[in-house]
Amino acid sequence: MDKNILSLIPRVKEIFEKGENIIQYLKNSKRGSLNTIEDILISYDFQSGSYIKFVEENPVYSNDYTNAIEKVISALGSFDVILEAGVGEATTLVNLIPKLNNSTAKYMGFDISWSRINYGNKYSTKKSVKTDLFVADLFNIPLKDSSVDVVYTSHSIEPNGGREKEAIIELFRITKNYLILLEPTNQFANEDGKARMKKNGYVQNLIETIKELGYNIIEYRPFEVTSNPFNPTGLYIIKKEGQIISDVTTNYCCPISKDILIEYPDHFYSEKSLVSYPKIMGIPCLCESYGILTSKHE
Repeated sequence: MDKNILSLIPRVKEIFEKGENIIQYLKNSKRGSLNTIEDILISYDFQSGSYIKFVEENPVYSNDYTNAIEKVISALGSFDVILEAGVGEATTLVNLIPKLNNSTAKYMGFDISWSRINYGNKYSTKKSVKTDLFVADLFNIPLKDSSVDVVYTSHSIEPNGGREKEAIIELFRITKNYLILLEPTNQFANEDGKARMKKNGYVQNLIETIKELGYNIIEYRPFEVTSNPFNPTGLYIIKKEGQIISDVTTNYCCPISKDILIEYPDHFYSEKSLVSYPKIMGIPCLCESYGILTSKHE
C-alpha cells in the first residue's frame, strides 16, 4: 500500500471512531472523484465485525435475504463449486450454505480485507459451516478460467464506480456456468437514491455494461429483499454461453502468471513467476501486491 495512504491510517481510525464516512474522507484527502481499491480496503477493514453484528441483530432480514438467494441458485440446477466474490465476513455465504442442501459442494469466498476474512472464518466456525475463504483482489482473482460453477456477488461490486466493465469481465472469466450479481441499480432507485449512489461512488448502469460486453443476461429485475430503499438491489443473472468442458481445479493460482500455486505451511509459491504469497493466521493472502520475489525458493 502506498506510504501516503498508510500515513492517513491514524486519522482514519479517528474518523471511524466518530462514526464518519471513511471513504469520503480518503477521497477528499486525495481530491479524487472515484473510490480507489485502497479506499475500499481501508474502509472495509476498519468496519470488520459490523456485518456479523448487523446479521445477529437482524435475523429476519438475513433469513429472508438468503432464502431469496437460495431460490435463485437452486432454480439454475445443482453445482459442485459456488463462490461469493467480495464475501466480507461471510454472513451471506454461511447462512446460505445450509439452505442449498448440498453438503458435497465446495463453497468459496474472497475479500480484499484480511480482517473481514478473519471474522468470516470465525463466523463459519461458530455456525459449523465449512468455507474456503481467502484474500484477493476483485480485479485479479487468483483462480483459473471457468473454474467455478456459480459465482455470485452481494453488493461487492457496489463501491467500484467507474470500473464496472473490469469487474464483470474478471468475474465472468472464472465463471463456468452462471454469474449472479446482486448489486445496486440506479434504474430502480428514486431520485434521492440516485443522488446517494453518485455521491458514494457506487457502480452505475450495470445492465448497459453487461449488454455492451455481449453477455447473455437471462434475468434482470429488482430483487425482492433489500436492506436500504435508497440503495435497491437488482438481480442480474448471466449465463456463460456454450458447453464448457473443463477439468480445471479450483486450487489457487498465481495472480501474476495464473499457474497453480504450491502450498507450504506458511505460504504459497509459484514456480512460473518465482513469487511467494503469505498466509497470515492461516489465511491465504493472494493479491499481486502481497507477492514476494523468491527466485531461490527451490
